[in-house]
Amino acid sequence: MIPITHNKSTKTDLKIHMTLPDRSPMFRDREGDFLELSYQELEERNLAIREKVEQGVDISEEIKSELRASTAIKCVSLLFSDLEGKLHGLDFDKTHILKNEDNLTFDGSSVNGFSTLNKSDLRFAIDWSSFRWAPADIFGKGKVIVFANACEQDGTPYSGDFRSNLNLKRKKLMEKDGIKVNLAPEIEGFLLEGTDAEKTFDENISLKPASVGGYFNSLPQDKLRLFIDWFAEATRALGFVNEKDHPEVAPGQFELNYRFRDVLHAADQIQLYKLVARQIAAHMGLTASFLPKPIAGINGNGMHSNISLEKNGANIFFDKEGQDNLSEDALMFIAGVLSRGNEMCLAMNPSVNAYRRLDPNFEAPNAIKMSASDRGSMVRIPIGNEKSARMEVRTTAPDVNPYLVYSLILDAGLGGLKAGTSERKALKELLENKVKPEILPATIQDALEAFKKSDFITQTMGKEEKKKYLELKQEVADRSPKSLGRMIKKWEVLDHHEVRNQVLESDF
Repeated sequence: MIPITHNKSTKTDLKIHMTLPDRSPMFRDREGDFLELSYQELEERNLAIREKVEQGVDISEEIKSELRASTAIKCVSLLFSDLEGKLHGLDFDKTHILKNEDNLTFDGSSVNGFSTLNKSDLRFAIDWSSFRWAPADIFGKGKVIVFANACEQDGTPYSGDFRSNLNLKRKKLMEKDGIKVNLAPEIEGFLLEGTDAEKTFDENISLKPASVGGYFNSLPQDKLRLFIDWFAEATRALGFVNEKDHPEVAPGQFELNYRFRDVLHAADQIQLYKLVARQIAAHMGLTASFLPKPIAGINGNGMHSNISLEKNGANIFFDKEGQDNLSEDALMFIAGVLSRGNEMCLAMNPSVNAYRRLDPNFEAPNAIKMSASDRGSMVRIPIGNEKSARMEVRTTAPDVNPYLVYSLILDAGLGGLKAGTSERKALKELLENKVKPEILPATIQDALEAFKKSDFITQTMGKEEKKKYLELKQEVADRSPKSLGRMIKKWEVLDHHEVRNQVLESDF
């Protein structure tokens, strides 16, 4: 690994930062020799780690050795997600974590959808392959970050942690069939005026975009453009391998695109993407929102998920002679996903607010069909070649639990890929669009019903976790009227799983 060099300045030698507000006022007067690297150095370090991980190198001992040798690192931030997909984090002292890696515990009963009070203690299993050097202006000086999986007290994977679930699935697929799952999400968000705009939402006063700039045309010094520039540099520093960034169609809307990764690490990047965006917006006195439809009457936020399968370094979704340049395997995988569309809809659109986005007047991807051109289709086939041929699942909202939703999509797709002869015939008919396509559930209540009845969901999630997930979603659905109406309601925002504070739920 690259040896640590201490840099006492937060400057990154990037001109764009000179136009931004003071980026780290909370660190301005703090003393100490804590690690604080430039964005350029962070990018070099994180890309070096990424390359080794993608080559299958176990970097755990190398990372721990580096941590032991450094006096500039004070703690390790462990990140994990609850059942609904809300990101959580704990900071462990570096020395403590290195000495007690096999005995890192936390109170699972304080995490939504995790363990109960009578069985509250859970353990962490650190996934060192997710390690990153962290920007000091976002995470704090002297900190590094890593994702962890929740485990039972005996060390076995905890059933409510779908990161563990997804990790086991992708490992099994590689070991058994030599197949790697690649994912590149396109995550849309809104930049809103004011800090904590969602938490202080008043249904009589609409959320206000921080910019009126639209698709590709925000001015260079506009607040939205400055936010995007800073956000892009931060994700680049974290090793995302950025490709392009831009304002989206709606006023105040943004999207950053970056290179695909294996499905587990790509899901981690979704969680980091939203966390970093929110922190940068807060530094600017603004709010980054990933509600699927925070403002009525304009386009909502989607998370189009570009998925392909790779074997022996080759994209097995590509066939130059196939329909839309897709192989038979790709078509069967897509058909499998479409066939489970209704059942998976709740996981792909997990909030009351998400069903405002599934409005056909705003390019809503609610038709259960595949198309190379129709953006109202659940699955679109982008123009691709031998390297980039893929399916784009357009239904996924940005407020999903990414580990859960990609576990479901993977199981549904593999079900199609491995279907028998008679089943394949039915799946091919689904792809041919000979009849008017079925439409995804229009309300969370309808999605709950389809999810509840699904044996497929039970098999993928497990009976107990499915029950807990349903209970959490039913509670929120019951607080909002089934008919959404034109006005965004109080509880679809304040009680949203990425907005609420569960300690205050008794006030709801």
